[in-house]
Amino acid sequence: MFTKGNKFEDERGVIRFNNDFDASAVKRIYIIENANINFVRGWQGHAIEQRWFSCIKGSFRIAVIEVDDFDNPSQNLEVQYYDLNPETLDFLHIKAGCITAIKAAEEGSKLLVLANYGLGEIKDEYRFPLNHFNIKL
Repeated sequence: MFTKGNKFEDERGVIRFNNDFDASAVKRIYIIENANINFVRGWQGHAIEQRWFSCIKGSFRIAVIEVDDFDNPSQNLEVQYYDLNPETLDFLHIKAGCITAIKAAEEGSKLLVLANYGLGEIKDEYRFPLNHFNIKL
């Protein structure tokens, strides 16, 4: 689920890279900036679509749940937490069948999002109230 990036630094500057990330499935790119560090964006997920997240400024904490049933998900599903920062070009892969909650840990944080379907190409968006699952972001 996590593809570690890296960086190289010399007298010319810094290059952040991820030579292991395969972007061939990507059809759409956008950037998320939460309103403030108290706002949690979620729960939102997709049964078919995939997302890849990479922090490009600041830092984010992302909670990920693999959903058993999108129409009536259990409230006791396991939550995995990931902390992203821009130090290296890491990518968190959110596979189909997962939902996320996203919280910026620093003001002005930016999260790059890649998606494998174009906007409106399919109808595959599921949202749940924040209190539906037990999270601590």
